[in-house]
Amino acid sequence: MTYAAVTGWGKCLPPAVLTNADLATFLETDDEWIVSRTGIRERRISHVRLEDLAFVAASRALAAAGLDPQAVELIVFGTCSFDDQVPNQASGLQLRLGAKRAAAMDVNTACTSFLYALSTANAMIRSGVVRNAVVLGGELISSLMDWDNRGVAVLFGDGCAAVVLEASPREEGVLAEKLGCDAEARSTLVIQGMGGRYADFSRRYGATDWTFEGPEIFKRAVLGMSGACAEVLAARGMSPQDVDLVIPHQANLRIIEAVSKRCGLSQERVFVNVHRYGNMSAATVPVALVEALEEGRVQPHATLLLPAFGAGLTWCAHLLRWGERVVPRGTSSVQLPPCELTGLQLVEAHRRRRNQSEPSVA
Repeated sequence: MTYAAVTGWGKCLPPAVLTNADLATFLETDDEWIVSRTGIRERRISHVRLEDLAFVAASRALAAAGLDPQAVELIVFGTCSFDDQVPNQASGLQLRLGAKRAAAMDVNTACTSFLYALSTANAMIRSGVVRNAVVLGGELISSLMDWDNRGVAVLFGDGCAAVVLEASPREEGVLAEKLGCDAEARSTLVIQGMGGRYADFSRRYGATDWTFEGPEIFKRAVLGMSGACAEVLAARGMSPQDVDLVIPHQANLRIIEAVSKRCGLSQERVFVNVHRYGNMSAATVPVALVEALEEGRVQPHATLLLPAFGAGLTWCAHLLRWGERVVPRGTSSVQLPPCELTGLQLVEAHRRRRNQSEPSVA
């Protein structure tokens, strides 16, 4: 039987940091208010396009796997904040990498996009369509954010990470997965201004209004993720005690704690970095996975549990078995161009552009 082992991993976080104190310079908020409700202390703001973040992350993942880009057979890019929708985001990365043999596709299920993309690549490898894949989760939300809406402006940040999957006869990679969608609640998380319904130019694309019903999203996120975790464990005849590390979607510390408690998982076995990056949507799980490896939290043959939820409201959980190697085979010299602006200066530029380009009246 063929499995899809994770053989490479890499992340790319833009260097500019936006702190809670920075947000308090233009929003009615402070560090205590944000931390008490979300656990977030800072987040990253990108000075480059999503494709640039992805190129660095994918190059590092390929180097870690020791895989030549020309040998890549599939790129699956999980995101909801495309540089372009036509052509797709993955094709731009294929060109940058020089991965001429690779098929290229995007997956958009909002914050669950990386894990849905992981399922896609895993299925294609296990069915023999391809022998390897680069799977990414990345977002550049700062340019689409309504920075005057405190309810969402304090939550989100930019980032990207990637993994390499390769066919293996060993029982590694995704052992079980459960994907679903609570569509009756899709109206609780909506970004108006993105999509074909705005093609009448009654709203400038990118001049977004956010609907974010926090309490309802919280409730359904906890139910969706905890239920999915229970199902994937049951599918393998495992209990929460068999999980070595949980790497959840980093949306909100209170959600992470509630899911862990409901699933009977101790906080000591839950990886958390939401305080450093906020909610990077599709990037949160892969960035956390890479950092868990860097910090020595993932041991050879470890069993990992990866739950997430996103707009839609999509939800999922993946049970992974790690392989023997937890150290990269190689490193990449690819870097982002230097950034001369602070996170606050980058956000102030976004706010000026938004205010200078109010949507036209239909």
